[in-house]
Amino acid sequence: MRPEIGFKGFADEWEQHKLSEICDFEKGKGLSKDDISDNGKYPCILYGQLFTEYGMFINSIFSKSNTISDECKLSEKGDILIPRCDTTPDGLGRASALSVNNVILGFDINILKIKNKKDYNFNYVSVALNFHRKDLLSKVVGSTVRHLENKELRDILIESPCSIEEQKKIASLFQCIENLITLHQRKYERLVNAKRSMLVKMFPQNSSKVPEIRFKGFTNDWEQRKLGEITELKSASRVHRDEWTGSGVPFFRSSDVMAAINGTVNEKAYISEELYEKLSSVSGKLEKGDVLITGGGSVGNPYIVPDNEPLYTKDADLLWIKNQGRFHPYFLYEYFFSPTFRTYLGSISHVGTIAHYTITQLSETPICLPNIEEQTKVGEYFSNLDHLITLHQCKIKKLQDAKKAFLIKMFA
Repeated sequence: MRPEIGFKGFADEWEQHKLSEICDFEKGKGLSKDDISDNGKYPCILYGQLFTEYGMFINSIFSKSNTISDECKLSEKGDILIPRCDTTPDGLGRASALSVNNVILGFDINILKIKNKKDYNFNYVSVALNFHRKDLLSKVVGSTVRHLENKELRDILIESPCSIEEQKKIASLFQCIENLITLHQRKYERLVNAKRSMLVKMFPQNSSKVPEIRFKGFTNDWEQRKLGEITELKSASRVHRDEWTGSGVPFFRSSDVMAAINGTVNEKAYISEELYEKLSSVSGKLEKGDVLITGGGSVGNPYIVPDNEPLYTKDADLLWIKNQGRFHPYFLYEYFFSPTFRTYLGSISHVGTIAHYTITQLSETPICLPNIEEQTKVGEYFSNLDHLITLHQCKIKKLQDAKKAFLIKMFA
């Protein structure tokens, strides 16, 4: 057998073997979170880090410990690590190829050691095991705490090229993809942290009338107002569930706003054009630059209306801030993510089974505003930052999809 795609120059059939024919099995030994130290001398890995911090390949170690003894289990380059337990199956069935010697391997880590390194490349075996994750998960036992024991891994079947050079080529491809994912993940995290910091520094805090950081040329105090004093606030007319349709005018709910913020896809809803025109004659029509705010569910989250295309919203679920040229939409959008607003929201929203943020509360919401020119500068700054964050999110998603596709085509 051979996979759907492969590297040029390799044509031999692949073989299938049980994992017990390829590896010997060992276990890590006692090491707890309390043994981790910022000033530690000895690199170490806890089982939980295998599904929170590491991927298919481990080339550097994040944690250190001062605890070491003759009973500690030290790694050898070429070990393959699989977490032995988790409270859910989500962390189990993942394999990581370790390229570092003398790492302390904690309790609840299954350690696989290649028997014949001339026939099998450890990085390749890690990739193959991750392709067979469903098979590994089928071996999980337990209810409150789930376990994946070495003895259950022995009969897992692994396909592999006879040529170790072909194995290395395949492993190298996935290492490149993982490295790119890590690179963009780090850039993404730096940008998210930068935005979090700037949301504090570019909006006034603690009743101050100016932010800590502002653009050159702006020196005037910001004006303290209430949102209801700035512009018109509205809520849509009620649309009953049986009036929803499978197509027509998009009918926005809080779930649509959250999907837009999180970059996810949710089930869409619509209403007929006739109903839209009828309701809009009473409530008015959304316009480009208006801002919607979630009033139910995950409250206080914003959405900028992108154009003048027909769009209707669920009453009370989404509150409507008309722009009317009174504010820069992206400035207001980012204000709703600022610590100033989030702290205020936590103090006034009605939290029961479901949280609520009402149009009256929206009207009374305090906001510190600069002139429209400074709003534009701040809004454009955060818009560009969000664009970069989204760009890296998209790259990560594309690389993850590519990794999944290659796993299927190179092993199935």
